[in-house]
Amino acid sequence: MITHITMQMHATNYLEERRRLGFDLRSVGYSVNSFAGYVDSLNLEGPLTIEVMTAWAQCDKGNSGNPKTWARRLGKLRPFTRYLQQFEPLTEVPNDFTFGQTGQRPAPHIYIEQEVIELLAAARSLGPFPGLRGATYETLFGLMASTGLRVSEAVNLLETDVDLKAGMLIIRMTKFAKSRYVPMHPSVVNVLRRYQSLRNLHIEFTEEMPFFVGTRGRRKGHCLGLRQVHRVFAGLRDQLKWLNRGTNDAPRIHDLRHTFIVNRVMLWHSQGVNVDQQMLALSTYVGHAKVTNTYWYLSGVPQLMTVVANKFEAFTQMQGGEPCLK
Repeated sequence: MITHITMQMHATNYLEERRRLGFDLRSVGYSVNSFAGYVDSLNLEGPLTIEVMTAWAQCDKGNSGNPKTWARRLGKLRPFTRYLQQFEPLTEVPNDFTFGQTGQRPAPHIYIEQEVIELLAAARSLGPFPGLRGATYETLFGLMASTGLRVSEAVNLLETDVDLKAGMLIIRMTKFAKSRYVPMHPSVVNVLRRYQSLRNLHIEFTEEMPFFVGTRGRRKGHCLGLRQVHRVFAGLRDQLKWLNRGTNDAPRIHDLRHTFIVNRVMLWHSQGVNVDQQMLALSTYVGHAKVTNTYWYLSGVPQLMTVVANKFEAFTQMQGGEPCLK
């Protein structure tokens, strides 16, 4: 007796195989399972086609009508459709242009030093007074700006993850299921030490406690909520009325991380450091899954594009003339 293999069976086998190799696949797994259920409900015959995939991609929960959303959903199916080709060679694989060129990364808002100073001062002024809330957000935003941590990484730090004697953070199993050590500048360590002392005056200390703690309601003494952190940041941003220099709707808290990376590369350029030799170290420090994600800044951020262009112009002048363009 030959058992009919459903698309859901294929999806389960695919995800189990990938997870055994160490891939987390939370978001991708949700999409693949959703697609498999959609296909099984159609009772299709023959190989999968792009038309079926695009129809599924446009059925997003939010009914956004946004081709960028559809393209992201479709892109999550690409490895799965290649996997399916071993069972049905005529299975089609979606490309990057099904919904147009929608895969460009938006340019971040790169904060100037004065904007970071203003942000920390505004956070420090958060009430009620006297209290811990202002110091918590000032220190949190300052740590992100000085280390390039993701907001989730900073918020989820435990007391035991912050080694102030060694000047080291332990970032555990984050976005790409990797852990890493993050060395800190002595000035950052001093700020964290001051916050820790102030925090322990307001919150009973335990070794299992989060480093950054909520100060009100049910979150008092517990870790900060990501939504609350984003809400506080948005309020301060609106209060400060920065001019948006990125292509997102407004400057974001995540742009502190982008700013850290850009400033580091620009500093290396100004110091005459061989950037290519340092990129892998920077990629490891900030927790990028691929060094190409770090190299993107050289072409995706205007500040660094200007530096690269100036270096290229200086190089051509050293060669005794203009570059030969064919």
